[in-house]
Amino acid sequence: MDEQLAKTETIAIYLRLQRDKVKMALARAEGSAQQERPRQPERPMRKVKGGGPLPGFAQSPMKTGYVVQQKRTPHGPEPAFIHLADCTMIEGTPHRIRPDEARAALTDPKIEPCRFCRPDTELGTDLA
Repeated sequence: MDEQLAKTETIAIYLRLQRDKVKMALARAEGSAQQERPRQPERPMRKVKGGGPLPGFAQSPMKTGYVVQQKRTPHGPEPAFIHLADCTMIEGTPHRIRPDEARAALTDPKIEPCRFCRPDTELGTDLA
């Protein structure tokens, strides 16, 4: 019985020593990985889905104007909103659009004007 306990204790000590060496090696590897520069990927990076302009809307070069904001939720996209470009209620990443595109977009039932900045009034399309 004492012989078995001695063997078990020897194995336990050996395993603890191995565990400590593995932990130290992992810590060194993680430390050097953080210091190294990120390597270039082997294949080119893909463009982020939804990272470009909305289809059918051209980017507007002007600094002021109109933007469209589209919210995505786990249940699907919410109605898009048209804002004046300087509106403080814009959330997320808006996409600039020209006045004629904003006017046309407001005819779509899935796109609403912002109730704060009222771009439909600015465009002359408010019906209320």
